[in-house]
Amino acid sequence: MSYYKHHIFFCLNQRGNGEACCADHDAQAAFDHCKARVKTLGLAGPGGVRVNKAGCLDRCAGGPVAVVYPEETWYTYVDRADLDEIVDSHLREGRVVERLVLPPNVGR
Repeated sequence: MSYYKHHIFFCLNQRGNGEACCADHDAQAAFDHCKARVKTLGLAGPGGVRVNKAGCLDRCAGGPVAVVYPEETWYTYVDRADLDEIVDSHLREGRVVERLVLPPNVGR
């Protein structure tokens, strides 16, 4: 068994050159919301879920983005309801939220 069942990484990268970046979509607030929700639901910690900050994940055109491991599921999201659905469906119940999955051809 791994130390955590799931890791979710949120890109929080900010670009100063005008290129697309997740920070332009308030990714920090999304990270904060997800971390708080995971904790409130009792999912945080060993054997559960770890919510992590990340720098550029190189999927900027689809931003904001988050990725869940070990499944390697890439998500884009719009609002807190999307984040809640990812937490409830994927992180708690193990079901991928297909409507939020980032297409594999979306890069930087």
